[in-house]
Amino acid sequence: MTDVLLEGRARQAQPDREVILSARDITVAFGEKVVLQDLSLDIFRGEILGFVGGSGTGKSVLMRTILGLNRKQAGTVKVFGVDVDKATPEQKLSIDMRMGVLFQHGALFSALTVLENVQVPMREYLDLPKKLMDELAMLKIELVGLPRDAAPKFPSELSGGMIKRAALARALALDPDLVFLDEPTSGLDPIGAADFDELVVKLRDTLGLTVYMVTHDLDSLFTACDRIAVLGQKRVLVQGTIEDMLECDDPWVKSYFRGKRARQINPRQRT
Repeated sequence: MTDVLLEGRARQAQPDREVILSARDITVAFGEKVVLQDLSLDIFRGEILGFVGGSGTGKSVLMRTILGLNRKQAGTVKVFGVDVDKATPEQKLSIDMRMGVLFQHGALFSALTVLENVQVPMREYLDLPKKLMDELAMLKIELVGLPRDAAPKFPSELSGGMIKRAALARALALDPDLVFLDEPTSGLDPIGAADFDELVVKLRDTLGLTVYMVTHDLDSLFTACDRIAVLGQKRVLVQGTIEDMLECDDPWVKSYFRGKRARQINPRQRT
């Protein structure tokens, strides 16, 4: 693995890190089905946090709850030090503009070109001349490694990897501080997934991003994430570095990180 992925490790386990997002005692239920209960989690500035758990445990539910797309029954969410439930309209607008989201499967608008998809957040939050929006959108498209000739194409004309990169460009449209990635490498071949992981680390280091990555991809967890939080039993079971995961005795964590499909290498030998 390239040096850029290894360099990100230097950010982990540093004392007195700034908490950029804090979720406390979160409970989410749909009808009588409780998905999350008394869940707490912190995300530190500049880190890539991998959020993992079994299928149906509520990984995406928590992300959508933090974003305000799902209603919670209890708990508090603070983003950039602001309690979102008590925020003024101006504070909520500021928070929204400082966050970017790559939804699962990209969620691009099929009737819009790549350029127009990237411009959606700009049109929503900014009042810019069309020429300037075109230039800014092209910068984001090139930033995520897409060729310029991808800009006029529609999502149906793109490969799976190009869709993910276009969705990432849209997530970066407003130069956010915090980016949410929901299963960003799902459906990609191993080479494409590895390239995307490297891109995320490179963007974090270049732009100073904080990244919340929902994933089940073991390679992403080993190579791109500074810290990992494991969801189970409706809460965060354990959190820490990949080394912490490998040393954890929880049966599910043990099976996931040291099972048949886990990497059979020393995690410190990431090459």
